[in-house]
Amino acid sequence: MAMKYNFNDVTLLITHYNRSHSLQRLLESFEKLNCTFNEIIVSDDASEKVHLDLIMGLQTKYVFTLITADKNKGLANNLNKGQKSVKTPFTLYIQEDFVPKEIFPEKLQDSLGILKVREDLDMARYYSYFKYPNLKYLKHGFSEMIFSPLKVGYQKFYYYSDHPHLRKSNFLEKFGEYEEGIKSDAAEYKMMMTFLRKSGKAIYYDKFKDLFDQINSTLEPSTVKRNSLRESNNVFIRVIRGLYKNVKFNIDLYK
Repeated sequence: MAMKYNFNDVTLLITHYNRSHSLQRLLESFEKLNCTFNEIIVSDDASEKVHLDLIMGLQTKYVFTLITADKNKGLANNLNKGQKSVKTPFTLYIQEDFVPKEIFPEKLQDSLGILKVREDLDMARYYSYFKYPNLKYLKHGFSEMIFSPLKVGYQKFYYYSDHPHLRKSNFLEKFGEYEEGIKSDAAEYKMMMTFLRKSGKAIYYDKFKDLFDQINSTLEPSTVKRNSLRESNNVFIRVIRGLYKNVKFNIDLYK
């Protein structure tokens, strides 16, 4: 029989917009992993009626609090209103297109233990597109993230991320609310810089692809639209992009 994990001091916060089947898959995944929380909050950003109807139908099977919106206000607003509803000392934040793997509950338990002991830590990161460049190993597969302005390269700035993470629920009080009325990537970038300016601290799971899958299907593709130049793998564009980010990030950190 699979081990049961009951996280009484953690709220699972899920942001959702027009991907109700992805949300269903995420809720099913935690049920299969025998992983429960003090509360599950689904913060919806004014999804279409067909998706809201499916979500309300899910409430007959899964126990969660649904927070709706009268109009679409973007991910920043969705994060702010969701986080403000959390009552527990810790928040596990996941967007609806991620799926936890079998090992995740164990690693959530490990990282929760670390954050409880280390009062200076603000969050534990579980997923990224590339490995953070400056890490100091702690235990259980987790390392402390080390930010130094003297280190070469711009990837060191990607310290905070909206990808799945565990955070202390006083996050908005310490770092401020996400800036609303701008694109989700811009809001994430501004929070990243704020996190660094205010000396936020985090741990990071070294095998960063082992805890979650991100699934964007043809039925429910990503709702984030990005500039093609930003995603290009052309060598020349990558070099220019790297130089630009190195200058911009350093300026933005100190201005």
